[in-house]
Amino acid sequence: METLAAGNAEEEHNHPYIPYNFIQPKVIEQVSYAILAIGILIFLVSFLGYCGALKESQCMLTTYGILLIVILVLEIAAGILAVVYKSKVETETKDVLITSLSHYKPTTEETDAVTQAWDQLQMNLHCCGVNNYSDYAGNQDLRNASRLVPESCCILKEDKTPVSDTCTTSPNDSNSYFNKGCYSSVVSLLRNNLEIVIGIAAGLAIIEILGIFLSFCLAKNITDYEHR
Repeated sequence: METLAAGNAEEEHNHPYIPYNFIQPKVIEQVSYAILAIGILIFLVSFLGYCGALKESQCMLTTYGILLIVILVLEIAAGILAVVYKSKVETETKDVLITSLSHYKPTTEETDAVTQAWDQLQMNLHCCGVNNYSDYAGNQDLRNASRLVPESCCILKEDKTPVSDTCTTSPNDSNSYFNKGCYSSVVSLLRNNLEIVIGIAAGLAIIEILGIFLSFCLAKNITDYEHR
């Protein structure tokens, strides 16, 4: 049994980014809270529309329509502000992301949602940090382990282990992506798929506008019927 346990421990150490990390309690808890919050918001808005139509309630349908208008206006306002204050938004976004790197946990025993998100981003986009590897300078756990970057910043082999054992302590162009920031990589990805992004945004806007139109039409029909 001890041999099996040691073998499992070694296997986990050699494959720090295997899907098992996604089912650790801390990751599940954090993701669950986020999904729960989003789910409650969607449920409340949808509940108003459903019950309003079912009970033929003008008040509920009107409230539903107004909520959709508020959501749509906020989305449009956010888009406009992001364009107008592009440089400030970029700076603030980078600051928030860099702050999140200080909470990165380099060991599998402490894996959380933030760590998993950064690992997957860095592995898939072949990048490191927000601007570059220096963004990890504020991570105490990495400093305590005498590392400059996590393994997800390294060039990995097929088995998801670094091509060089010195990558985390002495990163360079041949063993890591230490000078390639993830922020610019994400921006490039969005620009390369701009048509898809615009299509999704337009699709959501059309659905919301349709929901607003139908809710007010139904509310008006109910009012007209009651006054007959």
